Amino acid sequence: MTNPVPNLLGDSRATRIFAGDTDAILLPSYGMIGVSLKKNGIEALRRIDNLIVAAAGNRTVGVPFLFPFANRLADFRYEVAGRGVTLPPQSLVLRYDANGLPMHGLMWPHMKWDVVDTSESALAADFEWAHPQGLAVFPYPCRLSLRAQIAPGSLEIETSLTATGDIDVPVSFGFHPYIGLEGDRRNWRIHLPKMRQLKLDARQIPTGEAEPYPGLDDALGTQSFDDGFALLEPQATLSISYRRHEIAVDLLDGYTHTQVYGPHDQNFIAFEPMTAPTNALISEDGLRLVAPGDTFRAKFRICLS
Repeated sequence: MTNPVPNLLGDSRATRIFAGDTDAILLPSYGMIGVSLKKNGIEALRRIDNLIVAAAGNRTVGVPFLFPFANRLADFRYEVAGRGVTLPPQSLVLRYDANGLPMHGLMWPHMKWDVVDTSESALAADFEWAHPQGLAVFPYPCRLSLRAQIAPGSLEIETSLTATGDIDVPVSFGFHPYIGLEGDRRNWRIHLPKMRQLKLDARQIPTGEAEPYPGLDDALGTQSFDDGFALLEPQATLSISYRRHEIAVDLLDGYTHTQVYGPHDQNFIAFEPMTAPTNALISEDGLRLVAPGDTFRAKFRICLS
């Protein structure tokens, strides 16, 4: 049986899953967000110190699910598959970036998932995107299913999107795992594969152009990152290491893009799985559609060694 973990944001359904020396905690009542991932008692996640303050401010923490869009949009209106919406410039359920642009979709404190299956090492939950609050942001009925499976040294998250209405559903979701190692961030080593780097404008919106990225294997030092990439292969691994410890994010299936985010003055870095580039709901670049009745699946894994 799973071990309940009470008193996290008042979520009595907070659930610990575990296998061997590795365990994780997820909050079904709060976006199925991951708020802990440990191996041998060492925490790999960051920005989890004050969940109550983060929830009140719609701030991303731990491993948040970003839906219906990852990263930001260039404007408040988008239209896909003959249906459109205008997002409000101010909302209690959305987040906005420093330029006032909508960012990361409906935030995790406002998504209560229904648990459908649990075991010691796995947790599965569904979210019906049919409530007026959600449809006002993303007018495409669908069912979201998320399964978190833990194994010794890893947490794998598989997300499914099934189009439940009579209209195609655009796919532009993602995750934003904040990870970090012990020791001084400047001594961490970062490993990135060959990809295509997206050119961004001053608002961090892709211009539509990209250039080859040779990959990176270097000390993190004082480098800052907030960069978008397109994968060259169906799978890719991005990682940080320090001494004998490593945290890797494996993009396994369905993810075509990633954002690398790591301010030089913070003790984390984020390798973000993305099913489409930033602003895809407006640009439609790399945007895939799920036909009524069909299902789209994507999978990634965080590995601790």
